[in-house]
Amino acid sequence: MERTMTVEERIRRAEEIYERRKRNEGLTVVHEEKEDKKKNEKKDIKLLKKMIIQLMVCICIYLVIYTIQNNQYIFSEDFINKVNEIISYDMDFGKLYGEIKNYVMNIFSEKNEEQNNVENSIEDNETNNGIGGAVEENIEITEEVGENQNLSQEEQDIVNVKNATSFIKPIEGTISSPYGYRETATGSVPKNHTGTDIAATMGTKIKSATDGQVVLVSEEGDYGKHIKIQIGEVSVIYAHCNALYVQEGDMVTQGQEIAEVGSTGNSTGPHLHFEIRISERTVDPQKILEL
Repeated sequence: MERTMTVEERIRRAEEIYERRKRNEGLTVVHEEKEDKKKNEKKDIKLLKKMIIQLMVCICIYLVIYTIQNNQYIFSEDFINKVNEIISYDMDFGKLYGEIKNYVMNIFSEKNEEQNNVENSIEDNETNNGIGGAVEENIEITEEVGENQNLSQEEQDIVNVKNATSFIKPIEGTISSPYGYRETATGSVPKNHTGTDIAATMGTKIKSATDGQVVLVSEEGDYGKHIKIQIGEVSVIYAHCNALYVQEGDMVTQGQEIAEVGSTGNSTGPHLHFEIRISERTVDPQKILEL
């Protein structure tokens, strides 16, 4: 038979149940507090990482700004002038490609022609004078070709320019700045001089040093008022002029007056900038003619 519980036992039983529930609730609260603490710690770590990333970005931006402000070369007048000088050059890439292609084809054609001449000479000499004479001529031709191949690019260009046309002095004057590297007093004057400067009185008449066609007449860029005359692969530039007497498309003869000495463009005084190019490579005018 089931025993009947007394009132005291029921009260004690109820108190035990209450205490047990109370302990369980306390454990639950402690567990929830631990979970909340972990979540807060994770949140704090994320915020700390975010702050570190933002700080690093700010430091990088500051370093970039500081570098730009303290790097005098990038925005120096000399650097900007060099960029402007390069941009001011008149470069027709299609024409340049065609000239290079023709130049290469001419080289191969000349080599084939030389080879054919050698073979024909050998056959003729074998018929007339025997094998000995043909061998000697072949050796002479081979030596001549070898000498040309040993020339530097500059020396080859000078030879090719002299073979292309004859030159006379464009003006009488004093050489104020020769071709090549030079020490400049101001940052606006390029250190790599692509021509020869001939100082003369303002308005002195400039004569065309060669025959040719006027392919450019311009007043823009560091050259100021300037003319470009073309003879095959060779071009001659007359720059810093005061006045120009010819127009694009004109055919000029050697000795014809084409301009006046001036000081236009990037110039420090009246003079003629006389520049010679072959396939757009500049050469020293003083190695072509006496100025």
